[in-house]
Amino acid sequence: MRPLSASPLGRRWLAWRAPPGPLRNYYDHHVAILSTPYDRAHLLAIDLETTGLDPETDEILSIGYVPIAGGRVHLAGAAYHLVHPLGQVPDETAVIHGLLDGALAEAPPLAEVLPRLLAAMAGRVAVAHHARIERQFLSAACRRLYGRPLAAPFICTLALERRALILEGRKSGDGDLRLGSTRARYGLPRYRAHNALTDALAAAELFLAQAAHASGTKPARLGSLMG
Repeated sequence: MRPLSASPLGRRWLAWRAPPGPLRNYYDHHVAILSTPYDRAHLLAIDLETTGLDPETDEILSIGYVPIAGGRVHLAGAAYHLVHPLGQVPDETAVIHGLLDGALAEAPPLAEVLPRLLAAMAGRVAVAHHARIERQFLSAACRRLYGRPLAAPFICTLALERRALILEGRKSGDGDLRLGSTRARYGLPRYRAHNALTDALAAAELFLAQAAHASGTKPARLGSLMG
């Protein structure tokens, strides 16, 4: 089924519903249609580090993103933003991503950072590993800041890998679908985890490897990679 956020008519309706500002500006840009080959599409790999896993109560602490176009990663357009949280960073999550209250004290609030991400996402299909996390946190953030949730087309590299393993008749065990483990199956180098920019780059490279693997005589189309 074609996502509402990917159709021109759907995006016009979403723009009409959104208040003037960053969210409406995002919807005003068309994204590639689902029949577009992946190597001709504009995409943006995204990763978030947060205080927890609940988008209604936890906060975004950092955002990293890397553009993908022409079947290549474009590091010149990559960006990394720290976000000043409203509350304290829990110790149990700080030990994972290393983002402490002191390091975030001078960071801008999410209200200043989110418009930069939405501008980078404009006209692009988002890519993330376990995209449900990014989708839900960004939607909750837009709802709080702009009064409307974010409806954005996403490609999930974790879902792509799960589907590939099923098609190959292979079972996945604990940890097999983690970003590092999945990259290893494609011969990609190991990166240090839990930095938003590094993880966004890792997801971008993984997506290109998965898309190439899923392609036959012709490059795979976006619609087949979104399913």
